[in-house]
Amino acid sequence: MPDFAQLRTTMVDTQVRPSDVTKYPIIEAMLTVPREQFVPDAKRAGAYVGEHVDLGNGRVVLDARVLAKMLDSLDIQKDELVLDLGCGLGYSSAVIARMAEAVIAVEEDEELAKEAAAALTANGSDNVVVETGAIAAGAAAHGPYDVVILQGGVEELPDGILSQVKENGRICVIFLDGALGTVRMGYKIDGKITWRMVFNATAPVLPGFEKRAEFAL
Repeated sequence: MPDFAQLRTTMVDTQVRPSDVTKYPIIEAMLTVPREQFVPDAKRAGAYVGEHVDLGNGRVVLDARVLAKMLDSLDIQKDELVLDLGCGLGYSSAVIARMAEAVIAVEEDEELAKEAAAALTANGSDNVVVETGAIAAGAAAHGPYDVVILQGGVEELPDGILSQVKENGRICVIFLDGALGTVRMGYKIDGKITWRMVFNATAPVLPGFEKRAEFAL
C-alpha cells in the first residue's frame, strides 16, 4: 500500500509549489484532502502522478498543478459560495470546500455524482451539495455565485453559465481551440465578463461545452 500522506506532500512540493502557488489555503487543502479517495479504485496508486486522472468517458480529475493554479487565480475567500461544474468524483469540491463557505458541485453522470456524494461525506466535506444534472445548465437555483470553476475543457461557454456569476464575481475556464488550451479568468463588472489569460493548459471538453456545428447554406 502506497504511503498516500507522503505522496500528497511530494505532490505539493514538486507539482504545486514550483508552479508559483503559495497561498496557504490551497497548500493546506491539497496536503489534507486524500486525492486517492476521489479517483477510481484501480487508479489510486497513480492518484498523485502529475497528470490528469482518467475517469472514463472523456472525463478526468484535473492535474493537481492545473487545479492549484486555477484556484490561485480565483483566490477563494471563506465567505464565498462556489459553483464547481463537472465535479467528477468530487476531488475539486473537497479541496474548494476547505477554502469557501459552501460549494455547489454539479455532475451529470449519475454514477459519478452518487460516488462523489459518498466520498465527500466520508471526507467530512459537509459544506458541499452535489447536484445531479446537466453540467452546461449549472445550478441557477442556488446562485448567483461568487466563484465558478469548470473541471474540464470548454470550446463554447453557454450564456446561462455566465449569468450565474454574481456581480463582481469570478469564473475560471480552460478554453480550448483545437489542440491549444488557455486558462482564462473572467471578472463580472456591470453585468459583463472581462477575460484575462492566466496560463496554458488543456483538458477533455466537458459535455455540453462543445463547439456547435455551423451549417452553411
